[in-house]
Amino acid sequence: MKLKDRVALLTAAAGAGIGQATARLLASEGASVVVTDAHEGRARQVAESIAEEYGVDSIGMACDVTRLDQVEDVVNQTLNRLGRIDILLNNAGTNRPAQVVDITDEMWDLVMNVSLKGTFYCCRAVLPSMIKQQFGRIINIASTAAFMGLKAGHAHYAAAKAGVMAFSRCLAMEVAEHYITVNTIAPSFIYNEFIPHLYPEEEIKRMEEAIPYARKGTPDDVAQTVVFLATGGEYITGQTICVTGGSWMR
Repeated sequence: MKLKDRVALLTAAAGAGIGQATARLLASEGASVVVTDAHEGRARQVAESIAEEYGVDSIGMACDVTRLDQVEDVVNQTLNRLGRIDILLNNAGTNRPAQVVDITDEMWDLVMNVSLKGTFYCCRAVLPSMIKQQFGRIINIASTAAFMGLKAGHAHYAAAKAGVMAFSRCLAMEVAEHYITVNTIAPSFIYNEFIPHLYPEEEIKRMEEAIPYARKGTPDDVAQTVVFLATGGEYITGQTICVTGGSWMR
């Protein structure tokens, strides 16, 4: 119960991926968790399941991270109901694979707004309370796509995730004096049930074959890294931790 009396706020945490796996692992360590998602019903359902399974306070709320009003409302409701925010996981992201010549302005803006602007909105909204309490752990989900270079139509996604890394390093410098750490996690291929709907079979096979470790990455692999940073990573800030099974070693 390393996180007893801590409160964690997570974005995009109701799907069968990194967000929900992290919410459950944080709850297993005693943290109260706020599950947010673009789909309110799904967020509430997951939060109720977590509360029942782990015996912690768990709240499910709708949050479109591209809408400042919703971000600020979620933060205010969390502070009013649970009294504090100790851990922020910015997990929300999206991708619309296309070659650069085919990327529309709308596709570019959507990917940037969810991954980069959404991260900025959430960080800015929680910082006043974290500064006041002189404690915080902010973890932003990036991607190895930001520095590997991909040819399968992910330039806008990679650019957004590179922005998340740069933003996180600058923020880490700004808030270190308040005992707030800011780090990014850069996964490579992490398998979940939505992957077959996002990528063609040959692309999935190519990504799997690029992993030296003898199995696929799972959302729990990333969740364990989040919990490490939330519980034992006090002197680690401004870093990008790659969770890749060895597919990125530089």
